[in-house]
Amino acid sequence: MIEFHLDARSGVANYMQLIHQVRHAMRLGLLNEGDRLPTVKEVVAKVAINPNTVLKAYRELEYEGLVTLRTGVGTFVTRTLTDESLGAHGPLRLKLQQWLAEARRAGLDEESIEALLLSTFREPVEEKA
Repeated sequence: MIEFHLDARSGVANYMQLIHQVRHAMRLGLLNEGDRLPTVKEVVAKVAINPNTVLKAYRELEYEGLVTLRTGVGTFVTRTLTDESLGAHGPLRLKLQQWLAEARRAGLDEESIEALLLSTFREPVEEKA
């Protein structure tokens, strides 16, 4: 089951952070069709958030057709976002972990690593012939 976390410094609304985390878990194959999301009560207890914020996130996911809310039972994943690229995740994750270790050895702190990743991610990629 997914465990939510919130980053107050991100500038992203709490309900959007929950939506992104569910979508990421679906894309990575961590949430599959039929899996139950944590109840509103469980999320509220874990991350100290307003129940209406959790409901807003779950309703948005339902509107997107990713989950279904079953009154008195829970919220369940109705489809996933994985694709044929899922097999490449493992090797790429290993390379990324190695890169992160190298960045830490070079003295970069978490904020510097994040800034470098985001700025590089947004740069156009030049394909080499």
